[in-house]
Amino acid sequence: MMKKQIIFLLLLVLIAGCRNEAPEASKVPVEKIYKYVIKGGHLIDPKNNIDEVMDIAISAPTNPDRGYDRGSRDGKIALVAKNINPDLGEQVIDARGLYVSPGLIDMHVHVFWGSDMEGTYRNGPMSVPPDGFALRTGVTTVVDAGCAGWRNFEVFKEQTIDFSNTRVLAFLNIVGEGMAGGKYENDLNDMDARKTADMILKYPEHIVGIKNAHYYGPGDTYLIPIRRGIEAGELAGGKPLMLDGRLGEEIFDLFRPGDIFTHVYGRAIVDSADNIKPFVLKAREKGIIFDVGFGGASFRLPIAEPALNAGFFPDAISTDLHINSMNSAMKDMPNIMSIFLAKGMRLAEVIEASTWNPAKYIQREDLGHLSVGAVADVTIFDIRKGDFGFLVIGGEIRGTQRIENEITIRGGEIVYNLNGRISPVTLPPAPGQRGRI
Repeated sequence: MMKKQIIFLLLLVLIAGCRNEAPEASKVPVEKIYKYVIKGGHLIDPKNNIDEVMDIAISAPTNPDRGYDRGSRDGKIALVAKNINPDLGEQVIDARGLYVSPGLIDMHVHVFWGSDMEGTYRNGPMSVPPDGFALRTGVTTVVDAGCAGWRNFEVFKEQTIDFSNTRVLAFLNIVGEGMAGGKYENDLNDMDARKTADMILKYPEHIVGIKNAHYYGPGDTYLIPIRRGIEAGELAGGKPLMLDGRLGEEIFDLFRPGDIFTHVYGRAIVDSADNIKPFVLKAREKGIIFDVGFGGASFRLPIAEPALNAGFFPDAISTDLHINSMNSAMKDMPNIMSIFLAKGMRLAEVIEASTWNPAKYIQREDLGHLSVGAVADVTIFDIRKGDFGFLVIGGEIRGTQRIENEITIRGGEIVYNLNGRISPVTLPPAPGQRGRI
C-alpha cells in the first residue's frame, strides 16, 4: 500500500513539473523564415487562376551566418496559401479588405528623360524619370515605347535603366536617333533593321521589341518603317513590333501574331454605325495585340464608347506616360484601370490586362504573376466606392469604383506604402549593422 502511495505522489510531482514547464516552452520564438507575410488580402493572380482571399510569404534574405538555406532567394515568392503563420515573417502586412495582385506592368511609357531640348522624348524634357511616377501607382515594370534607337540606347541604359528602382525595359525605335521629333522620325535612311537587331541582341534582358511611330512620309512609304521594324524583329529572334501609327487593313496584313497596335481607342476602329470594322476583328483573330496607350489624346470617347459597348476590350492596359499625359486625362495606371472597370470589364480582367497579358506580349513570362519562386513584385490596392468622374477626350465616363494603390513591393522590398498596415513598423538593425546609417 505504501509503495502505491509513493508512486502516486511521484506521478503528481511529474505532472506538476510538466505543467510548470509548458508556459516556458510556449515562449520559444518561432524562427523568422520569411521577410514579409501578407495576410488576409484578396489575391488576384490570373496566370494561376487565383481570385480569392489568400496569404503570401516573401522569402527572407539568405544569411550564411545563420547556417541555413531554405531554397528561396532574396525577393522571391516563397509561399501562397490560405493561412500562413504570421509569426514566420519578420514583418506582417495587413491586407484585410484590400486586393493583392502581381506588380503592374505598364508596357507603354516614355522615360528616357534628360536635358536635350531638341530631343523631346529622346533624352529630353517630355519624358519622365520612372521612379517618380511608377512605383507609387503600383507599377513595378515599365516598358519605354521607342524613346531610344540603336544610336543612343546605351545612354538611356546608363542614365535611366541602370539607375532606377523601377524595372525599366524598352521597345527600341526603328529610327536610330529614337523619338526626337519629325526631322529624325521621318528619315528612312536612319531606319536600319540590322543595327536595330544587333542592339537588341546585345541587350536581350532589357530590350523586348521594336517601336515604330510618328512617320508621316508621302504615299505608301508609311509601310517601309513597318517592314523594317518587322525585319529587325525577325533578325533579333522573333521580337514583337509595337506600332503607333495609322490604322489600315494593309498594315495588319504585314503584322505577325504578337505584334502590337497601340492607341487602339484613338484610331477609327469603328465604322459610321459604331460597329467594329471587320478587318480589326480579323486582326484580333490573327493574334494581333491591341494596347490602350491612353496618352494625352489617344483615348477618344466617340471611338472608345461604342467599341467597349460592343465588348471590344483591350488586350493590354497602358498609360503612354509622359510629361503632358500624366497631368491631363490619363493621370496614372490605376486611373485608367478604373475607367475600364466603369466600362464593364471585370476586376480580374483588368488585372490580367495590366499584369500577365503584357508580360506575355513582351516575352517576359518570369513577370506578371505570383507563382512560388517568381520575383516578388506585388501590388496591394484598395477599391474606393463612390461617384467618380473620369475625364477623357470627348467627354466624361462615370463610375462607382476607383482603384487606389496602397503598397508596392518591388523585388521583395517595400518601395511605397500609403497607410502603413505593417507590423512591426521598424526592425532593429541586423547583427553587425548597428550604428551604421
